[in-house]
Amino acid sequence: MSPQHTPTGGTVGEVGEFGLIRAVTEGRAQPPTTLLGPGDDAAVVAAADGRIVASTDVLVQGVHFRLDWSTPDLVGRKAVAVNLADIAAMGATPTAVLVGLACPGDTGADVIKELTDGMWAEASRAGAGVVGGDVVRADQLVVSVTALGELGGRPPVTRSGARPGDIVAVNGRLGWAAAGLAVLGRGFRSPVSVVKAQRAPEPEYAAGPAAAKAGATAMIDVSDGLLADLGHIAESSEVGIDVRTERIEVHQRLVEVGKALGADPMAWVLTGGEDHALAATFPSFADLPDGWARIGSVTMPDSGVTVDGTAYEGGTGWQHWR
Repeated sequence: MSPQHTPTGGTVGEVGEFGLIRAVTEGRAQPPTTLLGPGDDAAVVAAADGRIVASTDVLVQGVHFRLDWSTPDLVGRKAVAVNLADIAAMGATPTAVLVGLACPGDTGADVIKELTDGMWAEASRAGAGVVGGDVVRADQLVVSVTALGELGGRPPVTRSGARPGDIVAVNGRLGWAAAGLAVLGRGFRSPVSVVKAQRAPEPEYAAGPAAAKAGATAMIDVSDGLLADLGHIAESSEVGIDVRTERIEVHQRLVEVGKALGADPMAWVLTGGEDHALAATFPSFADLPDGWARIGSVTMPDSGVTVDGTAYEGGTGWQHWR
């Protein structure tokens, strides 16, 4: 970023639309897939095999994040991570993100700078570029991110390919973000590890393409809760899925937090969202890629999602408007 365009105070209304855009885009490095970045009517992103994987998420202040619970840079990281995890869940490699940002005119310009710093940092971690977007005025802070990716010549891994006899595996942490939300909801800010997991997930983006190369038959980003998202695979594939709790390791930190709050850490693992781990099904003969752990199996059609062979009592994950 060019120092002369770095906000050092004031509001976005005072900096102005184009001053703000310059401040958050100039001097940024782009990956080779960005053929034309910010500054024109549209960006140009390479699509090596002629196909583009695309996904969009919207984060609303007070619903998906709170600035009294987090910091602008972590909100920016989260906004990008939740989108790029969807790209990875298709077996694709992230290439670019587009950002739509709405905020009140009296929002501090430095808040937006920190927010976009987080976005650029997370996109860079995934090997993607921030290639463009839009900024508008609104009554509250809203961040919309569209993520793009490329398949490298492979077919996409959808939710509809699971078959009876497949194994179910996950990559990434489960239950940590839910534990962090419970901690924050009680007015605490520690343990830092679980609070940070809620503020900014850290998906392993390379795990999606690795699963695709290993023959994954179906895959999904765990955003709403493990059981809820496995339910989407089960429905799309017209199969059942059984999760075995003896195969799921509950980290000691989650056990400690659960004990302190009087909560069941396994419930966080099974139904807590926002970790953005990946869940996938593989043929029974497949060798799981590094970082993937088996947690269950695909069963016969119309058996739903079960835990240790029986229906799970209680909610299975997050649902909007409920």
